[in-house]
Amino acid sequence: MPLMPHEPRSSEAYMSLGEVEAIACAAHAAQQDKAGRPYAEHLRAVAEGVRARGGGDELVAAAWLHDSVEDGVLDDGWLEAAALPQATKDVVRAVTKRPGEEPEAYARRILATPGARLVKAADLAHNADPQRLAALDAPTAERLTHKYSAMRTYLGLGPDD
Repeated sequence: MPLMPHEPRSSEAYMSLGEVEAIACAAHAAQQDKAGRPYAEHLRAVAEGVRARGGGDELVAAAWLHDSVEDGVLDDGWLEAAALPQATKDVVRAVTKRPGEEPEAYARRILATPGARLVKAADLAHNADPQRLAALDAPTAERLTHKYSAMRTYLGLGPDD
């Protein structure tokens, strides 16, 4: 059954964070991360990371949805129709990697979109968590460590970001 965006109840009524969380978790329900853990654990960690970094509800909602379009569990048409603030939609689109896109171009789009760097920082922090990487085989952990480090550099993120 496809997930349907909520119809806007008025020009200022948006989905609650609980609704966004439920939609994101349902959309990713069949997915696992590289270590075989339920993907919703990653989404929750990124949302909590955004909140801990001072992000408000619009960015926390973007964190819940940050991989949904990229992973193909929701599409851009769903995102466009969803009762979400435009800023949330913009951040989700900014952090969605495009096929064949160079990392530098991806980073430039993130940096050009208010709030996207904060969401990506929380995503990278969870992806690069040593405990998470330890669950992977050594070549995969090494490849991902290099990939995440390079993106942190492109985004100008320090060790505490």
